[in-house]
Amino acid sequence: MAHTSQSLRRGAALLASTVAALGLLTACGNGGQGKSPESVSGTAAPASGNASSTDSSGTSAVPSGGGSSSASQSGGSSTGGGSSTGGTTSSSATATRCHTSELAASVGGNNPGAGQENFPLVLTNKSGRTCTVRGFPGAAFVNASGTQLGPDPQRESGTTATTVTLKPGQSAWAGLTFSNPEISGAKTATPAALLVTPPDEKDSLKVTWKNGAVPVSGNASSVRLGVFSAGTGA
Repeated sequence: MAHTSQSLRRGAALLASTVAALGLLTACGNGGQGKSPESVSGTAAPASGNASSTDSSGTSAVPSGGGSSSASQSGGSSTGGGSSTGGTTSSSATATRCHTSELAASVGGNNPGAGQENFPLVLTNKSGRTCTVRGFPGAAFVNASGTQLGPDPQRESGTTATTVTLKPGQSAWAGLTFSNPEISGAKTATPAALLVTPPDEKDSLKVTWKNGAVPVSGNASSVRLGVFSAGTGA
């Protein structure tokens, strides 16, 4: 009996060792993973492609031959000055913009100073509705054949555009300036006309130029434009 009990104890010990060895082999075969994959919160980025972005500049595209609306710039509300026919300046428009066909263009008198020639470009609402202008005009000096003289005018930097609301008969003006050619020594030409394009429009208005020679090349030949303000600039 003693011999039989000893044999049973040896068999039980051998069985326990075999079970332990089998459990170790099973763990190795599973790569050591002892739990389920974790669920991670968050949204994965796309595997490819670029995220789309919205242009936040606010600046309207410049039409061919036209001015910029400079829509990202704004100013406070004020009543336009310069003449009794001046429009109202505000930071937001309640009417649609003025189209070329609704406007008449003119050039006011020169207001020279410090070697500069300064002319107001005036747009007057000739339509029967209220409309708005905002930003820079387009402008080009041309000869009698319609060929442009000199490069495109430059826009004045550091200027703030505001929306000018024009009731029928009211006007807005933008400054056109250049150095006196007799002082600057720039090469000149005498235009037959000035083409003026309202902001965000493609069609121009022709104004007969009666103010003599303008700089077209050489030193200090730049012609500069400002943004529209209410009134006629007089």
